[in-house]
Amino acid sequence: MTRWLAEYAWLPEHAEPTPDVLIEAEGGRITAVTPLVGGGGAPSAGVEVLRDAVRLPGLTLPGLANAHSHAFHRALRGRTHGGRGDFWSWRDVMYTVAARLDPDSYLALARAAYAEMALAGITCVGEFHYLHHGPDGTPYDDPNAMSAALVEAAAHAGIRLTLLDAAYLTAGVAGEPLTGPQRRFGDGDALRWADRVAAFRPEDDHARVGAAIHSVRAVPAEQLATVANLADRAGVPLHVHLSEQPAENDACRAVHGCTPTRLLAEHGVLGRHTTAVHATHPTSADLGLLGESRTGVCLCPTTERDLADGIGPARRMVDAGSPLSLGSDSHAVVDLFEEARAVELDERLRTRKRGHFTAVELLTAATVGGHAALGWGDAGRLAVGDRADLVTVRLDSARTAGVPPVGAFFAATAADVTYVVVDGRTVVADGRHLTVDVPAELHDAIAAVTA
Repeated sequence: MTRWLAEYAWLPEHAEPTPDVLIEAEGGRITAVTPLVGGGGAPSAGVEVLRDAVRLPGLTLPGLANAHSHAFHRALRGRTHGGRGDFWSWRDVMYTVAARLDPDSYLALARAAYAEMALAGITCVGEFHYLHHGPDGTPYDDPNAMSAALVEAAAHAGIRLTLLDAAYLTAGVAGEPLTGPQRRFGDGDALRWADRVAAFRPEDDHARVGAAIHSVRAVPAEQLATVANLADRAGVPLHVHLSEQPAENDACRAVHGCTPTRLLAEHGVLGRHTTAVHATHPTSADLGLLGESRTGVCLCPTTERDLADGIGPARRMVDAGSPLSLGSDSHAVVDLFEEARAVELDERLRTRKRGHFTAVELLTAATVGGHAALGWGDAGRLAVGDRADLVTVRLDSARTAGVPPVGAFFAATAADVTYVVVDGRTVVADGRHLTVDVPAELHDAIAAVTA
């Protein structure tokens, strides 16, 4: 059994953190959570328990979940700001990196990227994966070699992974064929995609396989149900990029006479196990379809502003019934504190009013909401029976000094994370990853694919 004594811990159903909390775990699960009486009294287990406990100064949170990642995009950070442009011009730069990766270089880059996430308090990641084959579209000897590289990378970094294997079959809504770097994304049709996905079953407990529809641009309408049915039969999460750009909406209307959200609804894609990523440009009717079906929404605010995508109607989506999660997407920033507060701050920019989301709502999106979207419903809370994922944030840095614990989401950054536990195992201590030299490995892995 392992014990931790948190100076402050944010417990479920509490509006603000609780001081002096003893957390106990065994076999990777939380077995007891005991607030100490009056901030100094001993629990029934006695003073010896306190003597054995690891002290966690600061604020201890449940593990954070990054519900939307493209690990290879980490190589683009700081390299796409040389001029004007939009999402589509940025995508061309992204393709140059996509064309250079192989299983070995992808393993190195993803290992470092996932270890950076661990340093930021992320204990679980949803990898939206579409780099399936060789650069010319020829499958590797192992058709899932790139998937296996990502699973191994997460194991090295010490975090859990939901591999969201994406069907990416066409280059546009009208069914244009994949060309250039896109060829490595495709499996020909949804049935062949499904066969490849079904053949990949990670043996490690830290990884699970889900499904994804890249977008309505990338999967023909008549094949959407094939992907959705596979996810439904397997009982796994299904994610989809949705209405990230107005051009996507316009193209869908031109070809199908409806919005992307309506198209997905008509083909059985929406539902409680589905997460729409971005959903930046929905109509009022789209919001109703998403909310009534309880389709989740994953917002990635730092990427959405980095790519000049726009500001989605976060409050309206939640009020309509869509659970909220958060992602780092292109890794312009890897910091779920920033993503969480951006949900509120972007709403302020859009509406010129304050106070759209409480701290608890933001915490829920970054923890319970993200884990649920990735199929890990037993994580995201400091509660008995949940996975023993702990993230401690210092409250004495230049950013957090003098800030009450309840205000951490509006003050702390990833740099304030000092201690991270995943499934009961310490991954980060004193702000250092215990097994990965993150800056050095990021430097080398990025140089290998950008030189």
